[in-house]
Amino acid sequence: MDYHEAANFLFDLRRYSPRAGVASTERLLAQVGDPHAAVPCVQVAGSNGKGSTARMVERSLREAGLDVGLYTSPHLDDLRERILVNDRRMTKTAVCEFAEAVEGYITERAGAGESPTFFETVTAMALWEFARADVDVAVLEVGIGGKHDATSVVDPVASAVTSVTLEHADVLGDTEAEIARDKAHVAPTDRPLVTGVTGEALAAARTVADERAGVLTVGTAEGADEADDRETAPDVTVDYHGREGIEGVATLAGPDWSLDARLALLGAHQARNAGVAAALVRQTLHALRDGDPAVDVDAALRTGLRNAHWPGRFEVLSRDPLVVLDGAHNPGGCRAVAGTLAEFEDSFDDLRLVVGAMADKDHAGMAAALPPAAVYACRPDVDRAEATSALAAAFEASGKHGPVDQAGNVPGALAAALDDADGDDAVLVTGSLYTVAEARTRWTRLHVPKRVEDLPTAEATLRDANVTGPGVWRMRGKTVHRTLKTRVRVRQAEYLKQEMLSLGGECATSGLSRQDEEPVDVVLSGTLAQFNRLVEKLDGQPYGLSELGEEFRQRLGIRTDPDRAAREQGYPWGDGTAVMGILNVTPDSFHDGGEFVAVDDAVARAEAMVEAGAGIVDVGGESTRPGAEPVPAEDERDRVVPVIERIADLDAMVSIDTRKASVAEAALDAGADLLNDVSGLEDPAMRLLAAERDVPVVVMHSVNAPVDPDVEVAYDDVVEDTLAGLVERVLLAEKAGLDRSQILVDPGLGFGKRRHESFELLGRLDEFRALGCPVLVGHSHKSMFELVGSGPDERLAPTVAATALAAARGADVVRVHDVAENVAAVRTAEAADQPDDV
Repeated sequence: MDYHEAANFLFDLRRYSPRAGVASTERLLAQVGDPHAAVPCVQVAGSNGKGSTARMVERSLREAGLDVGLYTSPHLDDLRERILVNDRRMTKTAVCEFAEAVEGYITERAGAGESPTFFETVTAMALWEFARADVDVAVLEVGIGGKHDATSVVDPVASAVTSVTLEHADVLGDTEAEIARDKAHVAPTDRPLVTGVTGEALAAARTVADERAGVLTVGTAEGADEADDRETAPDVTVDYHGREGIEGVATLAGPDWSLDARLALLGAHQARNAGVAAALVRQTLHALRDGDPAVDVDAALRTGLRNAHWPGRFEVLSRDPLVVLDGAHNPGGCRAVAGTLAEFEDSFDDLRLVVGAMADKDHAGMAAALPPAAVYACRPDVDRAEATSALAAAFEASGKHGPVDQAGNVPGALAAALDDADGDDAVLVTGSLYTVAEARTRWTRLHVPKRVEDLPTAEATLRDANVTGPGVWRMRGKTVHRTLKTRVRVRQAEYLKQEMLSLGGECATSGLSRQDEEPVDVVLSGTLAQFNRLVEKLDGQPYGLSELGEEFRQRLGIRTDPDRAAREQGYPWGDGTAVMGILNVTPDSFHDGGEFVAVDDAVARAEAMVEAGAGIVDVGGESTRPGAEPVPAEDERDRVVPVIERIADLDAMVSIDTRKASVAEAALDAGADLLNDVSGLEDPAMRLLAAERDVPVVVMHSVNAPVDPDVEVAYDDVVEDTLAGLVERVLLAEKAGLDRSQILVDPGLGFGKRRHESFELLGRLDEFRALGCPVLVGHSHKSMFELVGSGPDERLAPTVAATALAAARGADVVRVHDVAENVAAVRTAEAADQPDDV
């Protein structure tokens, strides 16, 4: 079964309406061996905030050293986003294996009129995947309610109800008390149900939870002060102090603990969610790691809450103008967004509101809850979306907004709002996660250039886009020229295919079912002239096609100068491939450990590398070789700072190779110019430091650093999966305030990749241009060269060969030990490409 067949099989189950009860899910799980019985689970229910809270719990538990599964819904772009293990999506191969395992059973039950639903089946798939991955714990976001939700097939070790508002009345009840009673059935048997609800909803939840282990309440510090007695005071208090930059600041306190936290997710409501998450994390660690002195719960929470980024939840994507995306879809969520946006009132003048919502939502209540703004009403590309005219009428009737523009589609509405906004204005995109998902592609969509030089490569490219077998056979001979893979809405795909074919080019689309909620992969092939004419045809077209054409133009280099920003800023990679010389002031690095520990030796080495042509000197004080022991920050600073102070005036950029923001800050103070972070910004302060100092940062795709040789990572396609992992890390740096010309991406050869996978990354390096960032390659003397018969002492020659290949594939920076030899390789590759410029 191919992936498109497996995904279509699952999506086809959407035709079955949701139903109450877990019996169907239990029967399905029994067909695959009852995997949920082996997985400790945390359930998070609620009307608002459950996804954010689940993310906070998952990230904090990972910081505590656990392997963690995360199941959430809906997804923004790809079905596999719903099922993560240690923040890595379920592979396409695994989806196929599950679908094959259950297809016969589901088909049989469908014949009897008892087919599992889409949500039930995907829930079963998540639990199956978590059991296969042998996670320590899985965090499950509840779908609807609690008592009858498919996720309630598990017996949780900890559970929460974040909030309660009127929703899904036909299923859950007509009052908040009825809804709270239903949600409270997620309560575990031997630990209190953690909840942020109050009033009648809390009283209703107690009627269920008190029959088990009671409740543990989370509320504001003000609420605790105003409580009549200890019985009504919250058990966990949250004191939100507002924002600092793009982070929230809060104090969380329980009966015997207190924590000052910085939050990746902004707003007083997210601080309350953090209080719920903190209580859940403590309960979970008590259940799974009770008495383990190695677990520093407070440290895990501090780092986890600061790293718990969650797309589309008050996500600040730009500052000039301020652009915020939030998937609030009911009046309660919109009030929370309005409250958080008020914290930015001093940062903008006028507000422009891009809003699209589903037809079954309370549009009048949402309009009343959102702050006054110029409104751009739009319709997401989903059948259930409300018509633009009806949504506009609701906002006009509120009397607080104006003017109200029926802007049509989401990309067009966003483009219009941004065009109308001054640098001191703000644009808020809200109303539905579907609206946010479409808008977010402006920043995240990848147009991946493909090097298609032969028929096998053409076939692989088409299969990777889930093109059907007959389509691969028909198209393979037609794609051996300029080829671009992208991911667009169904309506856009149909238009692109029509126009590209009319120009004499080719276009193949994914074989996934045409679900209106699902973007589809597209492979476009043609000459550069055909692409140029396509871009001209897209100009001015609706449905986001005009904006898509501009993205194509930028990615294909049509009438653009991609290196201009780097040249203007004086970066070494602005005029071709720069060579970064490695200077390890460590006793244990894999190639040159111990050679340059003495400061004078390190300085002499740096001077020699610059003389040989290095444009960057990369100073590192901690080894990331397999099995390397972490180095305390103080020791790392003592190693690197004296060297950087001595070489800061050399005619080259100085880079600090570190995973720790405190070391990076000391290095910048000593004269460093660039941050090289092999962890991919795991230290939450690193990106903020880079933005504050306005220095470039290298973001590497790293599954683990230092490398753990016992961890094996499964990839469907190592290049596509690495790109998908890097796109969100790049966005983190961009949201902090860096331009993409300052964010270098490193595919991370050897870090969580097997040798042949590292070679594939090297061979397809030009595809990383899709990120719109300079590309750095670190391959020097690595064990990947054992694949071509080179032992530890025989790797200079293959390193130089790989450098030439990387330069030919468009690498902006190569990171190497042997500068002179690799400078020669770069110059040779550039001469072959542009002999007239030599």
